[in-house]
Amino acid sequence: MSPLQAQNRLQTTSSPRSVSLQTAWSTCIDEHAQVDWLILHFNQWFSHYNVILVRGEHEPEYFPATDQHPARIQFAHGFFNSALHEISHWCIAGAKRRTLSDLGYWYAPDGRTAEQQCLFEQVEVKPQALEWLFAQACLRPFRVSLDNLTGAGGNGALFKDQVFAQVQYYLAEPATIPKDGLTLIQYLCNEIKAGKMPHKSEFSRQALD
Repeated sequence: MSPLQAQNRLQTTSSPRSVSLQTAWSTCIDEHAQVDWLILHFNQWFSHYNVILVRGEHEPEYFPATDQHPARIQFAHGFFNSALHEISHWCIAGAKRRTLSDLGYWYAPDGRTAEQQCLFEQVEVKPQALEWLFAQACLRPFRVSLDNLTGAGGNGALFKDQVFAQVQYYLAEPATIPKDGLTLIQYLCNEIKAGKMPHKSEFSRQALD
């Protein structure tokens, strides 16, 4: 896909108008305002990476930077949780994979076989665990996603166990959290939770059911 085609797919702005950097999170009472707040702050906090978070009308996708455009983390349908999920993939990807379309991920669409679903779940544990930490930093609910409505269901209970275990590991060993992910958690907590970082007492396996 050419940079022009990629740009045409994005019906969004990197500078939301409904909020500003001075807008308190507590005043963003609906999903749209919270998404605007997240876009504006993420793009400010990570501007040194030449990357922007953008709304997409359809499926999520990552576009590497070009000579004309910054890298773009496009999340699905303007959903807040989709934004957190795509950010988590970007944080985990690291510098080399950030130069690749869709971060170099293998992806089979909805309708995956049982074998494909197993592979999908293996690569989703860490991103969804990191997403859960982001959500808690925002005081937002989190739900795991198996993302295979028309295919083999996979082992949802096992996947939830793995995501929960990964969150507990991240909390016990903060140095294992991807650097940019930890930075975002710190920024979010400073803005939303008066600096209080996520604690293991805020997470339970039962919350995923």
